Amino acid sequence: MSVAASAAPTVVLGLGRSGLGAARLLHRRGEAVLVLESGDSPALQARAEALRREGIAVRLGTPLEPASFTALPSAPRRVIVSPGIRWDHPTLLALREQGIRTDGEITTAWEATAGVPWIGITGTNGKTTVTHLVGHLLAEAGLDAPMCGNVGHSAAELALERSDGALPAWLVVELSSYQIESAPQLAPRIGIWTTLTPDHLERHGTLDNYRAIKRSLLERSAVRILNGDDPDLRSRAASWDQAHWITAGNRETARAAGLEPHLWIEAEQVCQASGPLLDARALAMPGAHNRQNLLMAVAVGLELGLSGEQMEAALRSFPGVPHRLERIRELDGVSWFNDSKATNYDAAEVALQALQGPLVVLAGGEAKQGDPRGWLAGLQREAAAVVLFGAARSPFEQLLQQAHYSGAVHSVDNLDQAVPLARQLAGQHGCRAVLLSPACASFDQYRDFEARGDHFRALVRAL
Repeated sequence: MSVAASAAPTVVLGLGRSGLGAARLLHRRGEAVLVLESGDSPALQARAEALRREGIAVRLGTPLEPASFTALPSAPRRVIVSPGIRWDHPTLLALREQGIRTDGEITTAWEATAGVPWIGITGTNGKTTVTHLVGHLLAEAGLDAPMCGNVGHSAAELALERSDGALPAWLVVELSSYQIESAPQLAPRIGIWTTLTPDHLERHGTLDNYRAIKRSLLERSAVRILNGDDPDLRSRAASWDQAHWITAGNRETARAAGLEPHLWIEAEQVCQASGPLLDARALAMPGAHNRQNLLMAVAVGLELGLSGEQMEAALRSFPGVPHRLERIRELDGVSWFNDSKATNYDAAEVALQALQGPLVVLAGGEAKQGDPRGWLAGLQREAAAVVLFGAARSPFEQLLQQAHYSGAVHSVDNLDQAVPLARQLAGQHGCRAVLLSPACASFDQYRDFEARGDHFRALVRAL
């Protein structure tokens, strides 16, 4: 299809996974689609050719600037933006000033699944684990409720897959702040907010902006489930007129903090107002934070009518989440954990709270803004040795020196060097475990945190 075939095409920005899914979904729904991509590599050329064979127009080597749009035969009907593009990009601002609608990629899935209730899960940390837990609980109960969004399938890809057959009963959707800010139409049936700590400030500017984006999703949700153990969320409890609060502590402690909990834990039982519901030890994942994750997932199960017995059985069979405190193997009495999803200081600190030392910790990658003090304290407490790798190794070395870290510090280029060194150090220091918990983004050396974790897993299994 040529661009001229439609007086007003929908323009999709980027040939990444979300862009491909959105373009195909819109085309399937009968829209004239043009994809603009700034790059022009052989891989992008192959993707472009595949789309063209399907009748979707593509222009490669087209930068995101106003001139690229004025060069089109007609102004676009709307522009679909991938999460990797800043929502306040000057060109997007200019398009809006001209009255051209801009929507995030996730909006295309919301429109295509009208009538399907969404379970929207957001938060700085914990959202991937909660998404997997909810998806597992519902699948074990026999419900057609696939996961998508910021995990696995893009929501547009999933909507495309289901466009010719039966739509699912529910959608379990992990939502990042990037996706939420670009889709004010999203109104989940159930909204979950796991945690709030400073993250993505290079994109959102201030913590207040970042918090407001997350909050907007919950305010549009019919049922709101919030983590009462998160200090930031708890400090604003009085501002919510309706919410289901959970706490991994007991009921009276929550009440003393001004919360009336919906679910809590006492005597190793998940409890609700009517009494004990299930064994809190049913989930084998380590760490207090995973008890919070468990409770948020159980709160969803209750909304959908699942029994305590059903959920306890499902939790006992939960396999865990790839790249999130994923136990890979035990070798010579040392356990190896892949926590590649810990892409900021707070997430890496959570891993150090969940595992008992002495540990060898592998950290590094592309550093983010944030407060490293809790992470550094965790390293001092649990890590006998730290192996730094990637672009952040120099600044991380300085942070450890300034914090007077007393363990051994080693610096290498990459994981190929870090893994055998970690094995050696674990033996020298009598460590229980080796933990990859980078406290960094992966983009210095990898496509994403999954690719980093997959590489680490392969290296460890090859030992």
